[in-house]
Amino acid sequence: MAADLLTFALLTLSSIIIIVNPLAATLIYVSLTEGMDPAAKALVARDSTRFALIVLLAFALAGGWILALFGITIEAFRIAGGILLFGIGMEMVYAKTSRTKMTATEKYESIDADEIAIVPLAIPMITGPGTITTAVVLMNVAMDTGVLAIAIVLLSAVTAIGITYYMMINAEYITERIGQREYRAVNRLMGMLLIAIAVQFVINGLKAAFPLLAGG
Repeated sequence: MAADLLTFALLTLSSIIIIVNPLAATLIYVSLTEGMDPAAKALVARDSTRFALIVLLAFALAGGWILALFGITIEAFRIAGGILLFGIGMEMVYAKTSRTKMTATEKYESIDADEIAIVPLAIPMITGPGTITTAVVLMNVAMDTGVLAIAIVLLSAVTAIGITYYMMINAEYITERIGQREYRAVNRLMGMLLIAIAVQFVINGLKAAFPLLAGG
């Protein structure tokens, strides 16, 4: 039991951190807040991560109910989520900004700090469709496992958003030491891990939907 919880904890934490991608969110944050004074930048970092966390936790806790409301099985959502994450992972491997997380940065460069914090930083850059999908699927697994597993999912979400906030408030220090080459290398590695996680989501969804595939 303890070994299963540890495995689940590692999978959950790595999945959420990879899909949130704090480094990418920080680089977009730097681009969008260029020219702002330090106080305004700090406000954007705080508001964007706070709103992203609220959305992420809300879907993690109520995602199952939302799926039930629309008559969607968790197996179907798990398979669809795996396909979505696979696409995001492929874009990361090829060093592209995922369209499911971010549209053209230039579109938002002239809007107010409050609006930047919500769109595009909180949604869809930090908490996008991929992040929500991951949280809902992991929470469904956690509910079948126990209270500790549920706590693991919630704590992983808080940790991922906390890392993002820390990187944002230290963005100048980070960007001075990370070049485009290093960023692409890290992004590709994370993309490969995300692809593997996505494939596992699909495999688990197919096994649950079609027990014969699992020899049941």
